[in-house]
Amino acid sequence: MGKGFYISRPLGFVLCGLGIVAMLTIFSLSVVYTKEKRKNQVTAINETGMVTTAAPHTTPAPSNEPWDKYRLPDTLLPEYYNVTLWPRLVPDEQGMYIFTGTSGVALTCIKETNLIIIHSNKLNYTLTLENHHAKLTGLGGTSAPAILKTWFQTQTQFMVILLNEKLEVGKSYWLYMEFRGELSDDLAGFYRSQYTENGVKKVVATTQMQATAARNAFPCFDEPSMKAVFHLTLQHPPETVALANGMELGTESITIEDKKLLQTRFKPTEKMSTYLLAFVISEFTKIQSSEKTNVLIRIWGRKEAIESGQGDYALNVTFPILKYFENYYNTTYPLSKSDQVALPDFAAGAMENWGLVTYREQSLFYDPKESSNGDKEWVVTVIAHELAHMWFGNLVTMRWWNDLWLNEGFASYVSYLGADYAEPTWNIVSNIYIFNIFCHLPPVKVHKMNCLFSLEERSDGAATGSEGNYLHEYAYSNTVYTDLWKKLQEVADADSRIQLPASIKEIMNRWILQMGYPVVTIDTRTGNISQQHFLIHPEAVVEKPSDYNYEWFVPITWMKSGSNMGQHWLLTKTALYEPMKTGTDWLLANLNVMGYYRVNYDPQNWERLLTQLTTDHKNLNMIIHRAQIINITLALRTTKYLLKEKEYIPWESAIRNLQYFFLMFDRTEVYGPLQTYLRRNVQPLFDHFQNITSNWTQKPPRYMDQSNQINAISMACRTGVKGCSELTRMWYRQWMKNPDSNPIPPNLKNTVYCNAIAAGGVEEWDFGWQMFKKSTIAAEAGKLLYGLSCTKEPWLLNRYLEFTIDPKQVRKQDAAFAIVYISGNVIGQPLVWDFVRAKWEQITKDYDDGSFFFGRLIQGITKKFSTEFELKQPTASAHSSRPRLTLCRAVCDAVSLRKGNYKPDSKKVGTLYKL
Repeated sequence: MGKGFYISRPLGFVLCGLGIVAMLTIFSLSVVYTKEKRKNQVTAINETGMVTTAAPHTTPAPSNEPWDKYRLPDTLLPEYYNVTLWPRLVPDEQGMYIFTGTSGVALTCIKETNLIIIHSNKLNYTLTLENHHAKLTGLGGTSAPAILKTWFQTQTQFMVILLNEKLEVGKSYWLYMEFRGELSDDLAGFYRSQYTENGVKKVVATTQMQATAARNAFPCFDEPSMKAVFHLTLQHPPETVALANGMELGTESITIEDKKLLQTRFKPTEKMSTYLLAFVISEFTKIQSSEKTNVLIRIWGRKEAIESGQGDYALNVTFPILKYFENYYNTTYPLSKSDQVALPDFAAGAMENWGLVTYREQSLFYDPKESSNGDKEWVVTVIAHELAHMWFGNLVTMRWWNDLWLNEGFASYVSYLGADYAEPTWNIVSNIYIFNIFCHLPPVKVHKMNCLFSLEERSDGAATGSEGNYLHEYAYSNTVYTDLWKKLQEVADADSRIQLPASIKEIMNRWILQMGYPVVTIDTRTGNISQQHFLIHPEAVVEKPSDYNYEWFVPITWMKSGSNMGQHWLLTKTALYEPMKTGTDWLLANLNVMGYYRVNYDPQNWERLLTQLTTDHKNLNMIIHRAQIINITLALRTTKYLLKEKEYIPWESAIRNLQYFFLMFDRTEVYGPLQTYLRRNVQPLFDHFQNITSNWTQKPPRYMDQSNQINAISMACRTGVKGCSELTRMWYRQWMKNPDSNPIPPNLKNTVYCNAIAAGGVEEWDFGWQMFKKSTIAAEAGKLLYGLSCTKEPWLLNRYLEFTIDPKQVRKQDAAFAIVYISGNVIGQPLVWDFVRAKWEQITKDYDDGSFFFGRLIQGITKKFSTEFELKQPTASAHSSRPRLTLCRAVCDAVSLRKGNYKPDSKKVGTLYKL
């Protein structure tokens, strides 16, 4: 990409998506311990010759017993595990895919106790000769107490071992268990993925442990602070390869029960948390870095994808990003290899397992012939995000999940830096600014931290260098967020150039420990500045008190008529700052949108800004400032100047904010006037790109223009610009005539697929569906998944909805996305809600991955909800289903957010007719 401020539209969604994914993870983590678990099935395991028993169901009752609490007691610490697992990649006689395993853990007694409480979920255990589920012995000459009783607490997911005597403080013991579990397709724990290659079904055994699913794979102390070393051995079919966090130490042929297998042992891991453990058994192939690199980089995936070059780009950027972070953190990457694996089925976008990072195929693979610029940006940004975690999250880990926002916020911020290093011509670091424009979403800490880290490092420099000190001091251990504040403070104290109005802790706690953020109002007539708690729903009553009275220490950067005026701190509710009494000059605050706050002005200053924007918008010399004004007001008046605008960022800002108008008005009487007004504004942009591309036959020369071309065509088709629909249908028809040669420019596929299918009928839809089923490129399949949701035929949408919950038609990982896409269609929205209510029990039973599905689904399909009647419906449906707190939390969050949606007001609606 050429110089300038640029972010592609797809990447913009990705960056906000990263934050939203973190939000969904956070709320699921906070309630996952109270999630209802299905009863374990009692099944005999004949093939191993071992008698097993399922964990008996225990009815929970109010109790102060340690096994009824959701946190592990502080009596024991794991030192290391020896784990051996054998997944079956073919079903047994009952049609189940299973795995068997053995696990031993060396644990040290910290406080006297006669109880061993260890996590276990959905595992069946082999009974010992004494009829217990585990065996305990002493280490280093220590004698172990006898086991009196073992049982399971299903509600808290614990195996409980009662001893006849107390363990001794400082002594170590060995706890050994044999077990089996189901290798299900639920995308959590130790699960199975599958794909078809040359007509043959291939099964992959893989993992997703975050947040609390390591206990589904083997018994363990499954909390972030319970770090240990893991010695892994995997047994697998001869035609497969086994991967784990550590490097392979060796593979040997073995025979078990007359079955020939391979047994692969791995180098012990570093001391780490259970949620970062990973292993994959598959028929994947790889490409790898040269011997010149001191860290082995390997990209793994389906043979067809690797051989067609889809992994090449990931291989090219992984090592440079890894080396960049070594320098940035001033800390050497502690492992000998970094495996990146693309999985056909994966709930998240990617997972930062230490040494074995797992991805959706769309997040790791890039096809230069078929994929778009946005796809490429997505890949490099996600890789950078996950590699950032190798230090910030893996080497140093939060003590408990309530500080997950710190890991994700920091990784989101530095992912721009790593991606910018790998692709310096894109100037992707400027995306920090554009993301900050849109990171003022509902108050979520991960968004705050992305903005605040950006502010810290670029405003006062306190962040620079502090991360390395932090990592060195707390390597291989756990921290709380205040530990980072201490390191930031040390750097600030040592640099006289850094002048802060209070300590780092005092400043940051106001942003972290209070809900939301402020809106700062500047009155240029008097120089008065004030702050107020910003609320999406203005009439909402904030019931949660704050020790800081919902006041913040706000760093205000500002300019006057184009001249940078430096920074001023607002430390109180109101203050007088004479320099901001500007007279006839316009004032713009929060430059580059570096602060996590909104800005409002007196009416006269707004008029001066709008006049400047409409008469000489280029005098607001930085493109980002034009986008900022559009975003701040959410007022259609600020979009009038777009008739003259040709740059990407202002248009991207305008379109993102206009999405809210489309959501609220596309079913009302004002939608027609709104379309007419926007059609006038986008017509010059559409004509501009038609000219510079020689009537759509060439690619725009500037990189950022290639993304703005997407905006031009998308908005033109949406508002009915003459020639736009015909253009997309022409391209799509050409493809239908020759399915083996797609003439649609990769950057425009998303827009063309949607608009062509919307303008067409069953023939266009069926062709798109056939291409979706045939696609071997994940990014291409994703575009078709979206495009198919755009049809205007209700019966096609209903058929598509039925496909979404059939894993043979749409992968489970994509089901929520497809349903949400359909709900974004004005015709599909009521169909989706009827469908979800009718299929509620099936959906909650088959699609509960414990982290992502319900958040994506409920947040997505309620976007248009605004009336009291609409808001009551999801709550009623959630209450009618069997209790599941992840679902209830998703519904409550969605309903709370949608209460701030537009409520019809005849006076305000009337103003739209005057545009």
